[in-house]
Amino acid sequence: MACSDDPRDNLRRQLKLVEEAAKNGAQIICTQELFKSLYFCQSEDHRFFKLAEPIPGESTQAFQKIAKKYKAVVIASLFERRAQGLYHNTAAIIDADGSLMGTYRKMHIPDDPLFYEKFYFTPGDQGFRTWNTKHGKIGVLICWDQWFPEGARLTAIQGAEILFYPTAIGWHPSEKAEYGKAQHESWELIQRSHAVANGCYVCAVNRIGHEHVTDAAGSRVSEEGLEFWGQTFVTSPNGQIAAKASVDKEQVLVVPCDLEKVEFSRTHWPFLRDRRVDAYGNMTKRFVDQSL
Repeated sequence: MACSDDPRDNLRRQLKLVEEAAKNGAQIICTQELFKSLYFCQSEDHRFFKLAEPIPGESTQAFQKIAKKYKAVVIASLFERRAQGLYHNTAAIIDADGSLMGTYRKMHIPDDPLFYEKFYFTPGDQGFRTWNTKHGKIGVLICWDQWFPEGARLTAIQGAEILFYPTAIGWHPSEKAEYGKAQHESWELIQRSHAVANGCYVCAVNRIGHEHVTDAAGSRVSEEGLEFWGQTFVTSPNGQIAAKASVDKEQVLVVPCDLEKVEFSRTHWPFLRDRRVDAYGNMTKRFVDQSL
């Protein structure tokens, strides 16, 4: 969905869409990243820390009610206020009985033009986790995490059958003509590769809309803003795109995922079996200098 500058209205509309998904048969439902607000990370502004909330809190309680009512798992992306001066970009994982299973805090925090997330978010300290929900074993990561094969792998080897990535990614409009096609194709390609390499489904949930954030005086912090490219999609374990949503229209996408295909993929393409874990020690190093 597209977001406005009214957090309560955004929550109301997101809850409505989650309920629509549940009514249409969805058993595991994932929101887009930071759905309660405009993508405020376009600027470094202390005002926006007021958008953060505790977990558990009002938002998680609202999603828990829907999860329990429809016996559906819900993944809700929130701006978490953990303590004074300590904030995270967090996904709350709610099981089909309405219980809050826990949280995943975004591990990789970007710092790029109009994506100034390091100003707001402390990197996650819980590691990568898999959640054994009523409807399947799932892994939850967030946006920038989706570019790192290490995160996908460490989640998959804990048994995750589906990786979910709440996302807020878009174009700088002035760059779209030259780089836009390649940027979007790279985004899809890296997640399709996670599906193949780990033999699992991958679900990336992106927002839509052209967003402008204003400063305290009401002026735009960037004249061009960010144009979110939507196109939420689900990839099968063989890397094929099973379904894709619109570029610019609000949409609920309900996609059947046959978890038997995970077992089929992992036995017919046994990458997990053939990993040389004895030879990967350098993966924990920042850089390997072979000249020494």
